[in-house]
Amino acid sequence: MANVVVVGTQWGDEGKGKIVDWLSERADVIARFQGGHNAGHTLVIGEAVYKLHALPSGVVRGGKLSVIGNGVVLDPWHLIKEIEGIRSQGVEINPENLMVAENTPLIMPYHGELDRAREGQVSVAKIGTTGRGIGPCYEDKVGRRVIRVADLADTATLELRVDRALLHHNPLRKGLGLEPVDRASLLAQLRDIADQILPYAAPVWKVLNEKRRAGKRILFEGAQGALLDIDFGTYPFVTSSNVIAGQAATGTGIGPGAIDYVLGITKAYTTRVGEGPFPTELDDADGQQLGERGHEFGTTTGRKRRCGWFDACLVRQTCATSGVNGISLTKLDVLDGFDELKICVAYDLDGQRLDYLPTAADAQARVTPIYETIEGWSGSTAGARSWAELPAQAIKYVRRIEELIECPVALVSTSPEREDTILVTDPFAD
Repeated sequence: MANVVVVGTQWGDEGKGKIVDWLSERADVIARFQGGHNAGHTLVIGEAVYKLHALPSGVVRGGKLSVIGNGVVLDPWHLIKEIEGIRSQGVEINPENLMVAENTPLIMPYHGELDRAREGQVSVAKIGTTGRGIGPCYEDKVGRRVIRVADLADTATLELRVDRALLHHNPLRKGLGLEPVDRASLLAQLRDIADQILPYAAPVWKVLNEKRRAGKRILFEGAQGALLDIDFGTYPFVTSSNVIAGQAATGTGIGPGAIDYVLGITKAYTTRVGEGPFPTELDDADGQQLGERGHEFGTTTGRKRRCGWFDACLVRQTCATSGVNGISLTKLDVLDGFDELKICVAYDLDGQRLDYLPTAADAQARVTPIYETIEGWSGSTAGARSWAELPAQAIKYVRRIEELIECPVALVSTSPEREDTILVTDPFAD
C-alpha cells in the first residue's frame, strides 16, 4: 500500500492541517517527523475547530494510530496540556492511538528561556523564533546533552542527563544575565511529568516497520515549510530542523524506500511569518486584501503573516529538494475577484536573470521578482469540488502554475472545509 509524505513547499502556513486530515481518512497511521509545537495546524471538521501544535493531525480521526517521531522535539508539559484540551472537545486520546518515540528529545523550561533571551539581545539580528525552545533543544540534541523520553524511566540516568545539560546551560545563562537552573526543582518537575508521558512511549521505528510489512498505509506529516529547512531554507531565517521530505525517514526510523509519494502543500499565493527575505512581498492594497481574505494570522503565534504573489521559482526549487510527486494547491478561493494576478517566474539580481533563489543572504536580499501577469476571474471558486465548478480563468491559473513549477497538481483546496477539495490524483493510489 502507498505511504505518503506531506510537506509544505513554501514558508509554512500552506494549509497542511486540512490536507493531512483529508488524507488521514484513508491512512492507518499518521506520523509527525520533525519540528515542535512552534508549528500549528487548524482542522475544521463540521462545526468543530481543532488547533493542534504537537499532536499529529490524525488524532481527531477515530481508528487511527498517531505517532510522534524522534525527529520532533517535544515539550512534555505542552503535550499533556494539548491532550487535555483536545479531550475536552470529545476526542479520545490514549496510548492505544497515540505513540511517542522513546528517543524523542524533550524541550526543557530552560530551552524556552534561552530562546527568548537570545531574541531579546538588541545587538544581534532577530531570527523571528516563536520563543518556545525548539532551536536550543535541537542544539542540545546535536551536542549530545539532550534529555530524551526514555530517560524519564530511570532516575539515575535522568540525573546524569540533567547534570550534563546544566554543565552547558548554567554558564550560558550567566552570560545572558539569567539565574542558574534549580536542579532539584527541574528533577521534581521531570519526575512528575514522567508518569504522564511514559505510557505513550514506544519503539516507533519498530512499530512503523511492522505496520508497513502488514500493508498498512502510513501518512508522514511535516511541520513548517521547506523554505524554513535548516539546509535548504532562507538561512539563517529558518527553523532548526530539516523540513524536506527526506526527513520523514530519519525522523521516524523507517527506510527511505518506504516512501511512495511526496505531496507538496502549496498556497495559491505566498505568505511568511517572521523575519527573512520575501521577494514577492506586497505592501500595498493587494497584499492587504490577500491577508484579510485569507485570514493570515499564525495558528501558534497569532502574528500577522506577510503576503505576496505566488513565487514559482521558490516552489519549483522546493519541489526538487523534496522530490515532490504532486502538489495540493490550497486557498485558491482567496484569489477570487482580483482583476489580474501576478506570478514570479524569475529573479533579477543586479541585471542577471535567475530561475532560483540564490543561497547567499546578501543576494537573497537584493533579488527583485520578474512577474508574469495573468487575468483574474470574477466567478467564485469557494467550495468547488470539481473542475467543472471552477471559472475557466481559474483553471488557466492552476495549469500555468503546474507548468512553471514543473510538477502536477494532485489536489485543489477551495475552502477550509475538508470536503471542498478537487481530487486530481490520489496520492494513496497503489
